[in-house]
Amino acid sequence: MDQIQSAQGRVPLTAKRAVAVFGIGVVGFMTANLVPIMIVALTEDLDFSVTAAGTLMTASLLACALSCLLTSRWAAASGRYVIARTGLALTAAGFGAAAFIPSEPVVIAGIILGGLGAGGAVSAGGAALGALRNPDRASGISGFSNRAIVSLVLLVIPVLGAGMGSAFGLFAGLALAALLVTGWLPERPTAEPAAAAAALGVAAGAGTSVSAKPSRSATFAGLGLLVCFALWGLSEDSLWAVAATMGADQAGLDETGMGLVLSLSTLGGLVGSALVALAGRRLGRTVPLAVVLAAGAAMKYISGMVEDSGTYMAVIIIWNTLYLIAFVYIIAIAAALDASGKWSAPALGVYLIGSSFAPFMGTAISASAGYPTLGVVLAVMTLVLMVPLLGISRYSVRAEKAASAPETEAAAV
Repeated sequence: MDQIQSAQGRVPLTAKRAVAVFGIGVVGFMTANLVPIMIVALTEDLDFSVTAAGTLMTASLLACALSCLLTSRWAAASGRYVIARTGLALTAAGFGAAAFIPSEPVVIAGIILGGLGAGGAVSAGGAALGALRNPDRASGISGFSNRAIVSLVLLVIPVLGAGMGSAFGLFAGLALAALLVTGWLPERPTAEPAAAAAALGVAAGAGTSVSAKPSRSATFAGLGLLVCFALWGLSEDSLWAVAATMGADQAGLDETGMGLVLSLSTLGGLVGSALVALAGRRLGRTVPLAVVLAAGAAMKYISGMVEDSGTYMAVIIIWNTLYLIAFVYIIAIAAALDASGKWSAPALGVYLIGSSFAPFMGTAISASAGYPTLGVVLAVMTLVLMVPLLGISRYSVRAEKAASAPETEAAAV
């Protein structure tokens, strides 16, 4: 049975694989989570203007996204170890220099270099995620790990003092720690399903239809998922970009209330991702995704209409929780489409591309047409994107079953 599973490609989740895959993925994606604190550190410690600090962090995020996309094919093939080690080393060097060398040119170069390195870590971790069995459970654990580790970091940084040394130095230290476990990443599957079936003596004519090359449908599904994920990220983060100002202007929400929203949203995300991890395949993938996308669209619409601070807080917390559950399922779809990580490797890169333009879109629409219009636009975007996403989700389930057909037939033989 182990021979069959090895040939089929995906491997079980062990403690070492979990530490490597989820740890490297979290570290790679942490730039996006720490942007607000990094901007504060740049403005207070080095006298950057808010605009200059924001522009620099946007450049770092775009460098991360570009690096992720450029390395994703190599990460899905034979280069995930080299990419992970190089990326994490660059992240540690770049952010370490920014943390401890108080020179503006060094800080600028270090932050951009750190972003480039982080993109490599994202693609390597994403590719490795595809090699794990039960993509829904693996993605759920990944989402839970992300929220838990980021929450811990956000608690530690204020204790240390939100300066360059803590914001960027702690990040550099985490990158070095992740560098030590890159050897635990699961390898790329060594055999395609068709080759596996042949090696185990399962005849292709015995009810099995497999191919060593991905079909055109699989390619369209993967590309479609990446496009939809980028646009969905744009719609989600457009709301997040104006959530504080919209709450203040429209519902009288103060800074204390927004802080409570952030805390409870994190808790909701932890609970949601944990539920996905515990459910695994039992709830399916397409129906839960349909429910959370539709409910998320409703929350976006309502957020633009609410004028009571308590109700607004509840809406944003629910929306944030639904967002992470949908995010986990979309990553699961990417992992399920190809065990080599062909689509899960670039997934976070395209998300970052969409996310990078979210502040512009959110502020532009709300300033020109008002918050109610923004809520309508974002809700409609979600509902439109839901159609192809659900179709691709159904295809990913069929692809996963087809990939496991050789294992089932070989076990019967």
